[in-house]
Amino acid sequence: MKISKFRFTIKPQNELFLPPYKGSTFRGGFGHAFKRAVCMERNEDCIQCSTRHNCVYSYVFNTSILQEVEKGERFPHPFIIEPPLEDKEYYGINDRLDFHLILVGRAVDYIPYFIFAFEELGRMGIGKNKGKYFIEKVISIYKDKEIIIYDGNSHFKDNYRIIESFELVIEAAKLNYHQVTFNFITPTRIKYDGKLIANINFEIFLKNMLRRLSGLANVHCNEKWDLEWKQLIDKAKNGVRTVHSDLKWYDWERYSQRQGTKMKMGGFMGEITFEGELGEFMPFIKLGEYLHVGKGTVFGLGKYEFKGE
Repeated sequence: MKISKFRFTIKPQNELFLPPYKGSTFRGGFGHAFKRAVCMERNEDCIQCSTRHNCVYSYVFNTSILQEVEKGERFPHPFIIEPPLEDKEYYGINDRLDFHLILVGRAVDYIPYFIFAFEELGRMGIGKNKGKYFIEKVISIYKDKEIIIYDGNSHFKDNYRIIESFELVIEAAKLNYHQVTFNFITPTRIKYDGKLIANINFEIFLKNMLRRLSGLANVHCNEKWDLEWKQLIDKAKNGVRTVHSDLKWYDWERYSQRQGTKMKMGGFMGEITFEGELGEFMPFIKLGEYLHVGKGTVFGLGKYEFKGE
């Protein structure tokens, strides 16, 4: 599995009026801009399109139609948009706005398409007033290393940083923690028994994380994680306990242009602390810090940080 993380800096060309949580604004507009930028047959439905198997848009947004799938089965998208977490709603022409883009597997190679699509979104406009912006720069980031790969003037460099999952696994293997505190920074939507829940235990967290990571690996990285998780999940259930939870529900709505209606996208936020023999789980926890957990990750949902001892 390979991962790349980028920071986009945009500069408004006129006033921008954005909601407190900006994940939906960037994700919704970005999908339209991406199709407008790369789709050869814009009026065609992807399922019926003759070029779908060679189309970047189909791969990124409609991965399931390119696979042999069961009815109702869904695949995780190979990208995450992490919006700015400030509640600020007004941005003037002298402001700057940063957001992160995380790409997984094959999608990493398509970063020029993503940059072009976000440029197209800037020309189309975002927010209540369809305010315009331009990309000032795009930076590849990993730890304390930053490389400018795009300067806003059509000068793209392909020397971006690729994070191989084994690097994170090796790093995580050194973290032989007995206690880990998670801070869920954005609303996190996790289902248990088919229902969204407002609190979790470590077993529920691990099941959701393994499902997400194995899906990303299988579909986007050509890695078959056909592993037997039962023993690991039993260890999570019986060997790790919750010692403190301060999780609270956060209500959030987004408007779906495709469905023409408002949708509830709330989830839990806050801190929760687990205790036990956690060393075996740390590689998955470390990967999840980059790749988020739960539903709605393309909007930046399910983002967490952790600290341990």
